[in-house]
Amino acid sequence: MGGGKTVSGENVYNRIAVLRAERGVSRRQLAEALGVHYQTVGYLERGEYSPSLHLALRIASYFEVPVEIVFSTTPFPRIGSEEKA
Repeated sequence: MGGGKTVSGENVYNRIAVLRAERGVSRRQLAEALGVHYQTVGYLERGEYSPSLHLALRIASYFEVPVEIVFSTTPFPRIGSEEKA
């Protein structure tokens, strides 16, 4: 699988938009810090593009969190959603 494109069944989910919002960081600011085009950040956030391992680690480092806080192979639970018994 080249170019970072996702293949059906190989989706990578992320919390980039949530982390950006929490910290008041724009897509452009994050892109500049990572050395990528700001549209790439949008593609990543929407799950249209899976980052390389190197980029994923740089994103986690930027937000100062473990990579598994930012990325997952399974969907993250929605914030504020609770299991109703």
